[in-house]
Amino acid sequence: MSIESALIIGSGTMGRGIAQVAATAGLVTHVYDANAEQVRKALGEIEKSLGKLVEKGKLPADAAANAKANLKPCASLDDVNWSKVGIVIEAIFENFDAKVGLYRQVQDRLPAGAILASNTSSISITKLAAATNRPTNFIGMHFFNPVPLMSLVEVIRGLQTDEATLSAVEALAKKMGKNPLRCNDMPGFVSNRVLMPMINEAAFALMEGVADAGNIDEIMKQGCNFPMGPLTLADFIGIDVCLSILEVLQKDLGDPKFRPCPLLRKMVDAGWLGRKSGRGFHEYKS
Repeated sequence: MSIESALIIGSGTMGRGIAQVAATAGLVTHVYDANAEQVRKALGEIEKSLGKLVEKGKLPADAAANAKANLKPCASLDDVNWSKVGIVIEAIFENFDAKVGLYRQVQDRLPAGAILASNTSSISITKLAAATNRPTNFIGMHFFNPVPLMSLVEVIRGLQTDEATLSAVEALAKKMGKNPLRCNDMPGFVSNRVLMPMINEAAFALMEGVADAGNIDEIMKQGCNFPMGPLTLADFIGIDVCLSILEVLQKDLGDPKFRPCPLLRKMVDAGWLGRKSGRGFHEYKS
């Protein structure tokens, strides 16, 4: 099954990154968000990103022009050419009920055999799939930020996902220039099951006064050869996203080692969400 057209739902950082690589790969790429103004802004950001890639010699100018032409902003779901859509990639916030509510809006509009994929970073693919009318055509495609630059896509097969869906999604990821790596459906999959406890422990170290944020990051960078420290990475991901993933890990695995650091909750309450808010463990100039 070759996928020629995609619908990306959610136009935040991840959604617009996925839309960019899909359009660059030659897919007719519909972009929808419940906030129509957000879609307009997202397309502007994608154009800037494509322009930077051209300036750096990483993308030919004609390829960037073709990518822009492939982007189809949608003010409503009625604007989508549903008969051509081979895959929907959902990239909204990490909330089970919100995701399922969205799938129920789109699933009956899709052609038979079209795939529903979630960019969820922690929620069970099997559980999400069971709430749809096409569990065999449901799968996880976990992209990494920044999507245009990061090569990995975790491909998560739910209990019900069939082989044809798995193969089609792996082929699509490769068409997008990504490296799809399979993992089974467990909370946090591989990346966040390993990464989030490290970020959480770094937050505990800061809260307990072991070192300041700058030194925690530098020690981990220099001592473990990481490109950025765990607290800087948390700011990049979003403190609210990290907290949400840890809550899923703790709830679904039932292990107290995943308990979120209280400092993370305080920061979310304060609106200190990282780069996107201008302040997290570090401060950022707009």
